[in-house]
Amino acid sequence: MSQHVLYEEIDGVAEITLNRPEKRNALTAEMFDDLRSCFLRFEQGAARAAILKASDDKVFSAGADLTAPPAEFWKGVPEFGLRCDKPIIAAISGKAIGAGLTLALMCDFIVMTQSAELIYPEAKVGVAKGAITAAVRRGPLRVVMEMMLLGDPISAQRAYETGMANRIVPEGEHVAEARAMARQLAANAPLVLKMLKRMSLDAAGDVAIQTFYDSEMRIAEVLGSEDAANALAAFKAKQKPVFEGR
Repeated sequence: MSQHVLYEEIDGVAEITLNRPEKRNALTAEMFDDLRSCFLRFEQGAARAAILKASDDKVFSAGADLTAPPAEFWKGVPEFGLRCDKPIIAAISGKAIGAGLTLALMCDFIVMTQSAELIYPEAKVGVAKGAITAAVRRGPLRVVMEMMLLGDPISAQRAYETGMANRIVPEGEHVAEARAMARQLAANAPLVLKMLKRMSLDAAGDVAIQTFYDSEMRIAEVLGSEDAANALAAFKAKQKPVFEGR
C-alpha cells in the first residue's frame, strides 16, 4: 500500500485517510487500488464501522488526477467496485470534487464542516465517466442534477437541508464528530447493522457496477471525443477548454 492512503483500526473503528496533500488529494489509479484494499480489509476484519477522511483539512479531495486519469477508479468505490455491508462515514472539510465527491457520496453517512463544499465540475471540464449519477440515490434528483449539469458548488448547509449530509460541525471538528458516530455504530448489534444497511440500499434501488456500466458505449463516446482530448490538453496547459460538441 502506498503512503497516499493510510489505514488504521482504533477501538473497533477503521480510519481510512487520503494522504496526498501536496496534490490536494487528487486520486491516482494506485490510490483507488489502495482504497479498494482498505475497504475490503475493513469489510473482512473485526472493525465494525469506518471513517473516510483526509489528512489535510483544506481539501477532502480534488478528484481524479487528470494528469494521469485512473481508468477503472470505480473499483475502489464502495457499492461500485466492491460490496461493503458495514457502515462507512465520510468526514469532509474543504472541497470534495469530482471522483472524490463520488467516493464520499457512496459512503453511508456524511459529516461536513460549515465551509465544506460538494463540487462536480466535469460538465465544465469536459471529461466524465458517469459514476456520479448514482448520487441520485443519495440526494434529491433536482439538486443532484443541478450539481452535475451546472457544476456549481453545493454548500454544507444546503447539503444538510436536502439530506445529502447528516451533520454540519464547526471547522476542525468533522473527524471528532465522525469518530463519535462511529463509536456509537460500533457499539450496536453488528448483524443488525449489516442487515439494515443492505436491505436499505436494495430498497433504494442501488445497482451493481456491472449493471450501471451497461451504458458504457455512451461513456466511451464522451471519453473518445475531441472535446475530451482538448479538455485534458487544456487542463495540463492550465488553459480554459473550448467545447465543440464532437
